[in-house]
Amino acid sequence: MTTPSILILIIGALLLFWAVGAYNRLVRLRNEIGNAFAQIDVQLKRRHDLIPNLIEVARKYMEHERETLERVTAARAQVIAATDLVKSKPNQSGPIMSLGMAEGVLANAMGRFNAVLESYPELKADQRLKDLSEELTHTENKVAFSRQLFNDASLDYNNAAQQFPTNVVAGLFSFQTAAMLQATTSEAERNPVKVSF
Repeated sequence: MTTPSILILIIGALLLFWAVGAYNRLVRLRNEIGNAFAQIDVQLKRRHDLIPNLIEVARKYMEHERETLERVTAARAQVIAATDLVKSKPNQSGPIMSLGMAEGVLANAMGRFNAVLESYPELKADQRLKDLSEELTHTENKVAFSRQLFNDASLDYNNAAQQFPTNVVAGLFSFQTAAMLQATTSEAERNPVKVSF
């Protein structure tokens, strides 16, 4: 073999090793997104288990607030359905956007529920409600932390997939951009809850 042939083989081998490394890095980062969503899922399940208990305690005091309780229950069901969809596709934007919208609806319903609680002093004094509310607050903090980890994993993956020269490998193997999970998706959902009696 001649020196130019050996040089071409060495350069080809180096490019191949780099491409394999870039591909494996993209796969690892994509898998980290799935793992990060699994952490969100654990916290969401905990929240979903707490909400019916909270509503049940409140139900006996809030006879005239049936609509508020039903909104919370319906919003919870939407989030569960959206979560199930994201589990199978944690790095696709459609399911992530659906989950973000469902989360916004649930946050709005829970905000109204909490505002209505203020008008029931005997309910606010109920120890079971206090315990459940405290647990729900801790769970919400864990959801926020898990959401941040998910978004960090998505950002790392997107940065790797979009930077040159790794974007060439990402394009060849159809690595798609991962979506960020936002707490709310519309200006209406960002406004404070208004309650009138």
